[in-house]
Amino acid sequence: MEWYYMYMPIAGVDIFWPGLVLIGFSVGVIGGFFGLGGAWMVTPGLNILGFPMAFAIGTDIAHIAGKSMISTMRHSKFGNVDYKLGLIMVVGTVIGIECGAQVVMWLESVGRVGPVVRWAYVVVLVLIATMVFTDYYKATQKKKLGIVGEHGAEGITWYRTLQKINIPPMMHFKVSGITCSMWLPIFVSFLTGVLAGFLGIGGGLLRMPALVYLIGCPTHIAVGTDLFEVMISGLYGTFTYGAKGRIEIWAVFVMLIGASIGAQIGTVATKYAKGYGIRLAFGAAVVACMISVILKQYKFDIPAAVVILGAVGAICIYITSIMLKGAREELREKRAREKLAA
Repeated sequence: MEWYYMYMPIAGVDIFWPGLVLIGFSVGVIGGFFGLGGAWMVTPGLNILGFPMAFAIGTDIAHIAGKSMISTMRHSKFGNVDYKLGLIMVVGTVIGIECGAQVVMWLESVGRVGPVVRWAYVVVLVLIATMVFTDYYKATQKKKLGIVGEHGAEGITWYRTLQKINIPPMMHFKVSGITCSMWLPIFVSFLTGVLAGFLGIGGGLLRMPALVYLIGCPTHIAVGTDLFEVMISGLYGTFTYGAKGRIEIWAVFVMLIGASIGAQIGTVATKYAKGYGIRLAFGAAVVACMISVILKQYKFDIPAAVVILGAVGAICIYITSIMLKGAREELREKRAREKLAA
């Protein structure tokens, strides 16, 4: 069974390499679908496989950068990327990531990085899951009451208040169809950047819902724009963690093999599932990740691995089925149109 394990010379550990491929593929599918780098699953996943937490964070950020390039190019073809908004958010993201990375280095020096990062994950995941499901519940109730706006029934609408903040310069983002103060996306990206550097995530775990609930992007535009931002922040994160010697490059290459295939599936699936379909699946994935992190904290390593890998596998199957079903219906409609034209 030794050939199932690969020695990681920088981290100094033996890792089950099929697990790396599976994580890469699954995160490619899920990341392409939700608009995330997928680090909210990869960092705890790498830690569960045996990487020290600081190496799990640095290696994951490097993996994010490569995978997000693939997904961003696919989303761009569908017109789902607001490049103007993404570039402005880079300003806050880069500053935030460096702040978060410095905190991780300090925690590592005092020997507390593992438990602190894991519990911070749990708190963030609880808050996001609560927000997503509350949003869905409110939207459903409004729909039953017939309260439907131009974008359909909406649950959480904080963005309407935030868009009214009139601090110059005001900017219009054509692709997203919104107008707001330039400082709103910069502030949002700074906060998500701090968490990106601290938790080892590309920021997408918070940025995608932040784009929807705080800035007001349509869900499918938020997905593509977030991936573009994740790509850029991931490149900077790779630089800063690489300089600190906390990236295992062999693990990055192995994960990217699976991610390059999975990202194609996840990105195409967004063409057939938009709005609350994406948000609910996202909420379910967040809950599964939260449970696995808690199990890991209490030394239940095998159950933690089963939960995260099982949930990821189930969500990948769900996303793939959406893509196949949508493609079949599209092909059927195309044939029907051809028959009518004939």
